[in-house]
Amino acid sequence: MNAHDAQCALAFDFGLKRIGVASGSRWGGTASPLTTLKESGKAVFPAIEKLLLVWQPDALVVGVPRHPDGAPHAMTAAALKFAASLRGRFHKPVFEVDERYTSVEAQSLGARDVDAVAAALILEQFFRETSTP
Repeated sequence: MNAHDAQCALAFDFGLKRIGVASGSRWGGTASPLTTLKESGKAVFPAIEKLLLVWQPDALVVGVPRHPDGAPHAMTAAALKFAASLRGRFHKPVFEVDERYTSVEAQSLGARDVDAVAAALILEQFFRETSTP
């Protein structure tokens, strides 16, 4: 599956202590914040599995943080490892999106659940970047 084929997706704003989750559809290019998972490490995967069973997404999208100049940092590697774990565990296409400033934008919107709103912003960015003309 390529990015254009993903009609329904779940997005993740990865963090070591929390992971924001959003769902969305390419139809309309919109996403909605779902929840923030507070499990960490391997303990997060059963919660993700439950979300996959409920939402049945075509694909998963992971926000990958970088420095403002685009250079990777420690969280970049952790997010990429998380994306690889999702691929291996759930056998779904996983797409990575540059997520610089999504948490800052979510905070500026006055979001109560900053992590889930950041995940929605990541997913909307994915839809914009992969839309067909």
